[in-house]
Amino acid sequence: MAILHEVQSRLRRAVAEAAGRSGLTLQEEAIHLEVPREKRYGDYATNAAMQLAKTFRRPPRALAEAIAGALDLEAAGLDKVEVAGPGFLNFFLKPDYLGDIIREILREKDRYGQGNAGGGRRVQVEFVSANPTGRLHVGHARGAAYGDALSRMLQWIGYDVTREYYINDAGNQVHNLTKSLEARYFQALGQDVPMPEDGYFGRDIVELAERMVREEGDRYARMDGGERYEALRERALEGMLAQIREDLERFRVRFDLWFSERSLYESGAVSETVDRLRERGWVYEAEGAVWFRSSSLGDDKDRVLVKGDGSYTYLTPDIAYHRNKFERGFDRIINVWGQDHHGYVQRIKAAVQALGYDPDRLTVQLCQLVALYRHGELVRMSKRTGNAVTMAELMDEVGVDAARYFLLRRSHDTHIDFDLDLAVSQSNENPVYYVQYAHARICSMLRQAEDRFRGEDLDARLAQSDFRVLVQDAERDLIRWLGFFPQEVEEAAESLSPHRVVHYIEELAKKFHSFYTSCRVLGEEPAVEAARLALVRAVQWTLRVGLDLIGVAAPEQM
Repeated sequence: MAILHEVQSRLRRAVAEAAGRSGLTLQEEAIHLEVPREKRYGDYATNAAMQLAKTFRRPPRALAEAIAGALDLEAAGLDKVEVAGPGFLNFFLKPDYLGDIIREILREKDRYGQGNAGGGRRVQVEFVSANPTGRLHVGHARGAAYGDALSRMLQWIGYDVTREYYINDAGNQVHNLTKSLEARYFQALGQDVPMPEDGYFGRDIVELAERMVREEGDRYARMDGGERYEALRERALEGMLAQIREDLERFRVRFDLWFSERSLYESGAVSETVDRLRERGWVYEAEGAVWFRSSSLGDDKDRVLVKGDGSYTYLTPDIAYHRNKFERGFDRIINVWGQDHHGYVQRIKAAVQALGYDPDRLTVQLCQLVALYRHGELVRMSKRTGNAVTMAELMDEVGVDAARYFLLRRSHDTHIDFDLDLAVSQSNENPVYYVQYAHARICSMLRQAEDRFRGEDLDARLAQSDFRVLVQDAERDLIRWLGFFPQEVEEAAESLSPHRVVHYIEELAKKFHSFYTSCRVLGEEPAVEAARLALVRAVQWTLRVGLDLIGVAAPEQM
């Protein structure tokens, strides 16, 4: 358990016991502790007395004074307790715990903040899952950054996480992709072949066709129509997926499983899913089609599963895929979709319930739009393709670190105005530069210290420091903030809010820079120097872990 968790638990227990000695019944888990905005109000405060006032029909301040008088300060680890306002209890901790925070970080190093709140429960996170018909764009990049950071954090606090990409390699979009590649292939051979009306006009397909001609000549032209169609379909999917994998790998995103939609058809899972819905009374036939009675489960209308010509709608394999997810035994399923899927959420939830599963085990997170700005002007189109700006172009322009950081800095369900100029600037106004510079500055300081203590375990040496010498406000404020890290990561993961960790490390960098400005480290009196070096080392480890959880590098030099 992290030091601050222990401190908070001990304090809650002491307050509950003090209430009991005062004739009041107060459950330990009901005591809410908050960190006051101003230091003069202590390290923690609670409104527990106000919660009791109605039950015991006594003034809250009188109840607060009774609890304060009965509180065992030593057992609670307190220097003092004060009653404030209408009945707040303000707690001032003994300073010893601050040293314990530093020692914990130096002991845990790159495992600091790791927990077991997940208890090994299995979670599947499906994200990106873009149709393999072209390059990933900036919107996909936001989903990729969010899904990956969320997966890292859930895993960090003890969940068994499976990262999954659902490949839409069946259906009409693949047919259109195949016909598009066929047209581009014949064009690359010099033939005047028109593009299909519903084709994909991206530059990527042109380049794939030209590469095929360079490497294999007219091999596909010599095949009969059916054979050529099958061969080009495989080549198109292979080429598009290779690009997607390449972009994601560069973006530091990995998947444990690339799940093929086609496999659902080949295994019979799609037809079996329709049969299961029929057996459970959720399917009926009308107008020559097979319908899902989804309006009875919260959808705005019923949905077609099988069209009159016997083909499946796009919804049907998606339902089969979610059935497959539940059959694999995940305790929780998280889908990360774009905001354009808003109307699709209740449809899938209805299907999950109709199949007999708990729809609350499925969570859908919708990522909002990203608008790119350069020189204050909205960037609408890709320079290369004339279409949406690609993930690769974003990485080329601002780098992977800045791209991920800016895409994760705001909650996934809010719109982002991405300032491309700010993202590449080397100034304190650029948040990713500001945070990374804090880490690089620390590395420089520690390199000098390591040169002096060569051959020794620096962390072990620094952990023996006397932390009672750290009495400056900037020092104590920084240490307290370090102590909040395990709790912040856990809350970010459980609430599916990776942006909270981004905000945490920004504030950590701010507090470090403030400390650095007001407290000299190297060259101070030996005891103070050692304690401050230990504190700096603790900040370094915490920044490293925090940056890694959002997939951003922690540079040692800048």
